[in-house]
Amino acid sequence: MGCGRVGSSLARALEKRGHSLAVIDVNVEAFRRLGPDFAGKTVKGVGFDRDVLVRAGIREADGFAAVASGDNSNILSARVVREEFGVQNVVARIYDQGRAEVYEKLGIPTVATVRWAAGQVMNRLLSDSVTPVWRDPSGMTALFQVPFDNAWAGTSVGQLEERLRVRVPFFTRIGTGEVPSADLLLQEGDVIYVATSNDRAQMVLRTLAAAPEQN
Repeated sequence: MGCGRVGSSLARALEKRGHSLAVIDVNVEAFRRLGPDFAGKTVKGVGFDRDVLVRAGIREADGFAAVASGDNSNILSARVVREEFGVQNVVARIYDQGRAEVYEKLGIPTVATVRWAAGQVMNRLLSDSVTPVWRDPSGMTALFQVPFDNAWAGTSVGQLEERLRVRVPFFTRIGTGEVPSADLLLQEGDVIYVATSNDRAQMVLRTLAAAPEQN
C-alpha cells in the first residue's frame, strides 16, 4: 500500500525479482511512478478498506507492506491485514520513531528510516534474498540487514561471529540501535546487521534462515 517514492521503488524491485504484486493508492496519478512496463495490479483506495484489500488479492498474498505517507493509515492497514486476513508477513513504514517502538513491541515490524526504507522492507518481506544497506566503494564488502530463524535466539553475538566468520557491528532491539558486546544474547525480534564480503552474503543468509546446527 502506497505508491510514493518508496512504494514504487519497492514494487519495481519486487517485480524484477519475479514476484507478482498489487499496489494500492488513493491517487491513481501515483501509479505513473511504476512506469509503463509494470505488469502488476493497481487498485485505487485505502489499504485498511477490506473491499479494496480483497480486490488487490490479499486472500492470496504472502506479504503486505504499508508504505504510504501517513503513520495512522499504515499501522491500521497492517493490523487489518494481519488480524482479519491472517497475513503474518507484514511490514509498516512509520515516520514517528516513538510509534515505531510501540508497534514493534506489539509484534508488527516497522521501518522508520526513510533512507533505507525500500531495502529494509524488502529484506523483511523476502526470505530468499538480502539487499545491502551499505557497500564499500570497491564493491567487495557490504553491510547487510539479515533476518534470522528464531532458533538462533539465545546465541551470543560472539558465537555467531565466530561460526559465520562475520562481524555484527550493530543491531536494533525494540526500535533502538545498539553496538553489541560479544556476550550479548540474541532475542526474537532483534534486527541484526552483518558486515561481510559479497561472495559470502548468500551463505550467511541461508545459514541464519535455518536453525543452527548442533555441535
